Amino acid sequence: MKTYFSLFAAALALSASLQAETPAERLAALGITLQAPPAAIANYVPAVRAGNLVFLAGQIAKGADGKFIVGKVGDTMTEAEAIGVARQCGIQLLSALQAEIGDLAKVKRVVRVAGYVNATADFTRQSIVINGCSDLLVEVFGEAGRHARAAVGVASLPAGAPVEVEMIIEIAD
Repeated sequence: MKTYFSLFAAALALSASLQAETPAERLAALGITLQAPPAAIANYVPAVRAGNLVFLAGQIAKGADGKFIVGKVGDTMTEAEAIGVARQCGIQLLSALQAEIGDLAKVKRVVRVAGYVNATADFTRQSIVINGCSDLLVEVFGEAGRHARAAVGVASLPAGAPVEVEMIIEIAD
């Protein structure tokens, strides 16, 4: 019963977000407020522009307490929890994108998403986990949020993260 309720609630949220006109309105309809993007944890920058493309560095999710979320999918973290972590990575990517371009309404298309799932050797549902981010992008940008994608299983990620996601975005002139 809980699963059906969750799916129904997600469908309602998607419907409300797609009725909003701008990405900012869609985020508000989803109850999402973008914060300042997390600082880089190594020698890189969160975003780089090259012409009309913005390359966003991989994000690992931070929890409400400001600490990195840690875990290994299939061991210390469930698939459902990992989907939520991938969604949080997506929110942080949108924060970094907004900091770089100023207004998410400038997004012409989400071009590519690459997601990495720190999982046990027998876990094979990486694509389902990364849907946490991909679904968010469609909720926020509609058809322009549909993208090419890779979802890869890995043995470990920085800071013990269960998921890392990076993106390439095309922006309007």
